[in-house]
Amino acid sequence: MSESKGNAGGAVGGAVYGLGFVGALVYFIQSATSFWDGAYGVFQSLVWPAYFAYGVFHFLKM
Repeated sequence: MSESKGNAGGAVGGAVYGLGFVGALVYFIQSATSFWDGAYGVFQSLVWPAYFAYGVFHFLKM
């Protein structure tokens, strides 16, 4: 039998995104001071890779 390894990287990427989502959700919800801050925190946790990339590029002055 042959093994297919074509989607192995996708599983790892999904796991990293999932762990990042949970971590970002906890962080943003804990720092929220109102309901709308919490609601915005949920949105931020969904798009956390964009915030991360922006922070890295800002740090590197790109």
